[in-house]
Amino acid sequence: MKKNKPVLKTIMTAALGGLLIVSAPLLMSYREATENPVIKKSLKESDLKVETVVTGLDMPWATAFLPDGRLLVTERTGKLRLVKDGKIDPKEITGLPELLYKGQGGLLDVVLHPDYAKNGWIYISYSSPKAGGEPGDDGGANTAMLRAKLKDHALTDVQILFKALPNVKSTPHFGGRIIFDNKGYVFLSLGERGQMEKAQDLSKDQGKIIRLHEDGKIPTDNPFVKTEGAKPEIWSYGHRNPQGLVINPTTGVIWEHEHGPQGGDELNIIEKGKNYGWPLITYGIDYDDSIISKDTARTGLEQPVLYWKPSIAPCGMTFVTSDKFKDWKGDLLVGSLKFNYLQHLVIKGNKVVKKEIIFEKIGRVRDIRQGPDGNIYVVVENSGSILKISPKA
Repeated sequence: MKKNKPVLKTIMTAALGGLLIVSAPLLMSYREATENPVIKKSLKESDLKVETVVTGLDMPWATAFLPDGRLLVTERTGKLRLVKDGKIDPKEITGLPELLYKGQGGLLDVVLHPDYAKNGWIYISYSSPKAGGEPGDDGGANTAMLRAKLKDHALTDVQILFKALPNVKSTPHFGGRIIFDNKGYVFLSLGERGQMEKAQDLSKDQGKIIRLHEDGKIPTDNPFVKTEGAKPEIWSYGHRNPQGLVINPTTGVIWEHEHGPQGGDELNIIEKGKNYGWPLITYGIDYDDSIISKDTARTGLEQPVLYWKPSIAPCGMTFVTSDKFKDWKGDLLVGSLKFNYLQHLVIKGNKVVKKEIIFEKIGRVRDIRQGPDGNIYVVVENSGSILKISPKA
């Protein structure tokens, strides 16, 4: 036995050597796979095409997709239009209440109730002029929201669900975005109407996001229902001019963006009862270059997820959920009024981990929606058009 040990050792050494030779490529492959993982191909602007769906609109603000394939489009000048097969129906929809088209006011958002196929409710926001007995400036107005049903070319069963008060004579910052959370609540964004200090005043609707039942009633669990002197409809406050409002369909989290002054446009996650700081904190300065606040942060005031400096004048926003844009699923698309482009924001959890500019010179983007067909539709204000973004064949 002792004489055989060197022979056995030689055989074992040779066998192990052969095993190492055979396994070396496998080990190298494993190492390469772990140290150099395959990078998922990212969807690029060059992979997409832009087509004009309709043109000839007058200052379009928002669009909604009817189940029969037609589009409902608001024109800020005060007209509600139908579009079918790329053509504007020459017959306007009647039944809108009196509204004030002035400055940034007019006919604003249009959204279908999540259960529209069964109940037929359409929700619309607009700038409502002062009525008798309402507080505020004579000749003033503020943001209102109605719901109604569409029959032929007329709104029927019109119900005024909400009117922000007091009325204000100046004409900027109406907000006006509408969203549903699919839990029986509707949210409406309200600008501070150019009176920045009112955004911190809970007795005023200015600079707030409000939460209502779908019939306009005030929920008893709203955060300021029991606060003396506070408006019970308020959900969050300290906003300047919220022009984007969406709910992440995966997490149910509300995302909002708003115009800052010079610099300081914000992307926020909206939570119950929180104060978003305007004008106590801001990353921007006033239009005359004066300082609005020396602070960009204070205890008890929410920080934005992202801020833009210089301002891009964000307007419109949608989460991408379509399989046609697989690499972008879960990401945000945001429009820019100032720079005439879209921004693609890569979202991980509640953070923006990457942003890129796409479709430069597309126009003054007022609204972005994902259509029932999975494509992205962009309302462009200055060209009076609606564009469709889809993958190239």
